[in-house]
Amino acid sequence: QVQLVESGGGLVQAGGSLRLSCAASGRMFNVYAMAWFRQAPGNEREFVAQITRDGTTNQADSVKGRFTISRDDAWNTVYLQMNSLNTEDTAVYYCAAKTYGTSWYDTWGQGTQVTVSS
Repeated sequence: QVQLVESGGGLVQAGGSLRLSCAASGRMFNVYAMAWFRQAPGNEREFVAQITRDGTTNQADSVKGRFTISRDDAWNTVYLQMNSLNTEDTAVYYCAAKTYGTSWYDTWGQGTQVTVSS
């Protein structure tokens, strides 16, 4: 099993920056990709960014040029650097892991709240 713990959320003014961290532990050799999702009140959970074991990344169009996903070499921590935040970025941000042989993310963290004030 894999365990994920997010941190780094908080309150920030529009235009500001935050960096989220996702600490991963457990059977990480089984993990193919890790990602960030977010869910705003009244909305469905949406994809934000993904990074694969070989370092390939992709982001949602809504965050391209503003958010950057990265990881440490040991595949223990995944980061989401968020710049130029706006109020529409307010949401609970979740870290997720996809293991080999699965078609979707099968492990989730508990989430961290990001609130952007105007």
